[in-house]
Amino acid sequence: MENIQISIIMPCLNEAETIGTCIDKAMKWIADSKVAGEVVIGDNGSTDGSQNIAISKGARVVDVPLKGYGNALIGAISASIGKYVIMGDSDDSYDFSNLSLYYAKLQEGYDLVMGNRFKGGIKPGAMPFLHRYLGNPVLSFIGRLFFNCPVGDFHCGLRGFRQDIVQVLDLRTTGMEFASEMVVKATIFGLKITEVPTTLSPDGRTRPPHLRTWRDGWRHLRFLLIYSPRWLFLYPGMLLIVIGFILSTLIVLGPVVIFDHVQLDTNTLIYAGAAIIIGFQSICFGLFSRVYAVDVGFLPRNNSYTKWFDYLSLEAGLIAGVLVVLSGIFGTFYSLYLWKQVNFGQLNYPAILRIVAPSVVAIMFGFQIILASFFLSVLMIKKSK
Repeated sequence: MENIQISIIMPCLNEAETIGTCIDKAMKWIADSKVAGEVVIGDNGSTDGSQNIAISKGARVVDVPLKGYGNALIGAISASIGKYVIMGDSDDSYDFSNLSLYYAKLQEGYDLVMGNRFKGGIKPGAMPFLHRYLGNPVLSFIGRLFFNCPVGDFHCGLRGFRQDIVQVLDLRTTGMEFASEMVVKATIFGLKITEVPTTLSPDGRTRPPHLRTWRDGWRHLRFLLIYSPRWLFLYPGMLLIVIGFILSTLIVLGPVVIFDHVQLDTNTLIYAGAAIIIGFQSICFGLFSRVYAVDVGFLPRNNSYTKWFDYLSLEAGLIAGVLVVLSGIFGTFYSLYLWKQVNFGQLNYPAILRIVAPSVVAIMFGFQIILASFFLSVLMIKKSK
């Protein structure tokens, strides 16, 4: 078989109206560029004759029984034999006759070449208002913030990559969030990424698109959160603990007045204690998630994280936890002593709560440190072998 340099792949589910046009454009680009290429269609169970149209146009059709945009693409990628892969939707919204920028960047050594529709142009009617001004910009901003990714358009459906990086990235999502997974994992694994301007045209089909705005938007956001334990767990947890400790420290000494007339007292102290507990739980979940994600290969090992884990031994956690619990017990006995001073009668509740509330929080906090240390040591057993 001829040494195929590039495979152009498209997912397909009842795309009889546009699949032929897309394949014709792809074939024309292959012929004009004088590059050895192929067109592979990942068919997701079409019932409108899309498969026959694709075959008649010279494409290779791969049957993908598992439903979903991601499944269709993974099936087509796995069946492709080109050194490079360019993927795009089969709704005629992308111009497959103009792929030279993608191919040139791949030949320069880039692992992933993303299209950017905001730089290349979005034709009237090509993208819904919510997608253009809310969904795509917000999700792309979150992706850049969470992962320091150099991509301005996370969800552009036209992109090129080396065929062998799919094995490295171990792509698993089956729906529309497949687009985010590829970009995020490529960034996390340190692959070389660039962008090229891409024009988006109106969908060539008369039926509604498969994309569902709110459902698929949530799936993209959920994926970004799950793959970033720092932003999902660690940073919010740290913020809660800082706020809780500041408020607790101030209120333990006496009521705090803000905005000239708002007084924060023992009720606020209780909520500040809750913030500390919840914040610590969130940090623990961040640590647990990170260890698990690295262990199963979702995330690569990171030297900075590894150094932190070197200090998080079971023994250190037990010592810290016991000391915090003892401080809470000391506060508890001190409050009992004060109660005894009034013959176990009526107490000055604002004053006594400034002792009891922090003592209870310290006992809970200490036991959480102890339990989290044991659980983290269990998760680290495989990691330390």
